[in-house]
Amino acid sequence: QVQLVESGGGLVQPGGSLRLSCAASGSIFSISAMRWYRQAPGKQRELVASITRRGAPNYADSVKGRFTISRDNAKNTVYLQMNSLKPEDAAVYYCNVEGDYADYDGPAAFDSWGQGTQVTVSS
Repeated sequence: QVQLVESGGGLVQPGGSLRLSCAASGSIFSISAMRWYRQAPGKQRELVASITRRGAPNYADSVKGRFTISRDNAKNTVYLQMNSLKPEDAAVYYCNVEGDYADYDGPAAFDSWGQGTQVTVSS
């Protein structure tokens, strides 16, 4: 199937920046949507940003103008550049990737999640 490996989380001061990466590997046939979610303690998981195969992005209102999602289709990787970070951005960030993988009988759909990476924003 398809595995996702996230990296790039950490501790940053308010106003700082971080860049998250999520690399997909496995018998990937094609990738369609790639997304970043986040979940803070005691809150529901929320969609932060998404990007289509052709690179069209969409953002939650709370991160517009501060976060940028991008993807490298050749590397099956999605990125989230986070600037001007605020304490309320602190959460575990998860990537989510949809597409098709090469199964024995042909392409089959997958919907995979990364393991999550912690982002802490604190002075």
